[in-house]
Amino acid sequence: MRHAKHNHQLGVKKEHRSALLANLGASLITKGRIKTTLAKARALRPFIEKIITKAKKAAAIEKKDGKLQPRALHLRRIALGELRNEDAITLLFNEKASQFAQRAGGYTRIYKIGPQRLGDAAEMALIELVAADDPGYKKSSRPRKAAKKAAAEAPAPAAEQPQA
Repeated sequence: MRHAKHNHQLGVKKEHRSALLANLGASLITKGRIKTTLAKARALRPFIEKIITKAKKAAAIEKKDGKLQPRALHLRRIALGELRNEDAITLLFNEKASQFAQRAGGYTRIYKIGPQRLGDAAEMALIELVAADDPGYKKSSRPRKAAKKAAAEAPAPAAEQPQA
């Protein structure tokens, strides 16, 4: 059964989609930020994050032993097979992987931008690699119901009471 197997198809065949994601991923790694459609950005996010995770694992293996291990080489070759751009893989594995060493996932960020594209009214987005020291945004804390209830039940300070 194929339940929950649907992923981003982008209206193209599998070969076209894999080439498209490989090109977008290579551009994202080399440039750091790219402008594309929202659908392509959402499809690119899991693709590129899996490759960055492979780079992190390879960097951790090399760091531990100090030399290129067969497992690290295997991870590099798998990533090269998916990304298809040797320059981007070299940049990612040699330089950028160390930037993400302390980050537990969430290596990309998508921003919806401006008006829709004129030709086909596609929603546009920026996808970028998140800096290693970027904490992201914090959720605003709302007052809890119990705190509201306690504040409501507390007696209000008496402003002016007539004296008898």
